[in-house]
Amino acid sequence: MAKNTTSSRKTSTGQKPRKPAKPTLRYKRVVLKISGEALRDSHGRDNISSEIVHAMAERIKAVRELGAEIAVVIGGGNIWRGLAASERGMDRATADYMGMLATVINGMALQSHLEELGVPTRVQTAIEMKNVAEPFIRRRAVRHLEVGRVVIFVAGTGNPFFSTDTAAALRASEIGAEAILKATKVDGIYDKDPIKFPNAVRFDTITYTEALTRRLNVMDATAFSLCMDNSIPIIVFDMGPAANIRNVLLGRKVGTLVTSG
Repeated sequence: MAKNTTSSRKTSTGQKPRKPAKPTLRYKRVVLKISGEALRDSHGRDNISSEIVHAMAERIKAVRELGAEIAVVIGGGNIWRGLAASERGMDRATADYMGMLATVINGMALQSHLEELGVPTRVQTAIEMKNVAEPFIRRRAVRHLEVGRVVIFVAGTGNPFFSTDTAAALRASEIGAEAILKATKVDGIYDKDPIKFPNAVRFDTITYTEALTRRLNVMDATAFSLCMDNSIPIIVFDMGPAANIRNVLLGRKVGTLVTSG
């Protein structure tokens, strides 16, 4: 009778081959900040591109499988921008609340694609809507991260006059995140707009104080101040290359690092 060859294979030394070790993460628990505009189809056909959201979900899944604890704060600018509406005459508070609702739509879209890939998720909202998402509860969010779920924070801080950048800094402070990863369309922070000025200079590192003093419009002053007060580094990087999130988490030189110096 032929021997059963389906049993566990062994090496020449008689031991089972070991699985490749997971790489050591520089940052284990992070907040990934994604703008709403990043979800928009580049041709302007759809405010939420299924292809773009699915690609984001695949990248989040890949770094989660490395052992990273991922929370996501997502903007709503692809659907509604409260500040722009207020400049056209709408009441600012009302316009901002509408923008918060837009972030809920984007968060649900990301959740759908993540769960399609088998990634367990929870959407937590700063504005209560029981049929759609959990209310934001800090301890519950931390527990979700500890057991491997991706947590998507929506509705900003729940208050008008605050950006989703500030929401990212606030949630990162609350859950004890080791860094904020700000995904953009450029490969870091420049001294001026690199799209308009070909001679713009990119920073490899910059301090919170320098970023505030130079008025670099990457995150607003409140977000920078929160990160500075809680010593949370910010990495600003290009979301385009598929390996960038992984490389940031591994501590490789990607984008611009904002720290206390």
